[in-house]
Amino acid sequence: MSSLNGGYGFQGPSTQNNKIPKGYSYGQLDNYTPQQQQLSNQQFGYVGPESYLSKLAGGDQSQFAQTEAPALRQFSEMQGNIASRFSGMGSGARNSSGFQNTQNSAASNFSQQLQSQRMGYRNQAIQDLMSMSNRILGQKQYDQFLTEKPKPWWQEAATGLAQGLGQGASKLGMSSFFG
Repeated sequence: MSSLNGGYGFQGPSTQNNKIPKGYSYGQLDNYTPQQQQLSNQQFGYVGPESYLSKLAGGDQSQFAQTEAPALRQFSEMQGNIASRFSGMGSGARNSSGFQNTQNSAASNFSQQLQSQRMGYRNQAIQDLMSMSNRILGQKQYDQFLTEKPKPWWQEAATGLAQGLGQGASKLGMSSFFG
């Protein structure tokens, strides 16, 4: 269902920047219902600069903190388990190079996995943003058009009279030429 000239309250582009030829009127036909317009406005929020996806795609550290919190808790538990295991081996085991190497190896593996996940999340966010942006921008919310303004009655009458006289004169001229 559509409406002419913003009947649903949607205000399209201004005609201030458009040059309307003399004798024509500008018109606009909305292609969205109010519900569709509301959904479209929401979609713009998902791809805006303050959206979760935009921040994730930009590498905003605060966005990663939410998804990484469970992994950080698991890593802390793993470090505690390693320490407990070496504590059970006797005095001084936690000061050994074996303990340090195990902790360093676990930290290195964890940071590599975390970085890999961050890159995966970031790349996916960029792809999602591109896809959503293309879908939103590909939608045609309204159609613009020009219509010819009707001429005043006297101008229509004068045009009709001039055409009639022109046809009569041409017939008269042709008959005298061939006659």
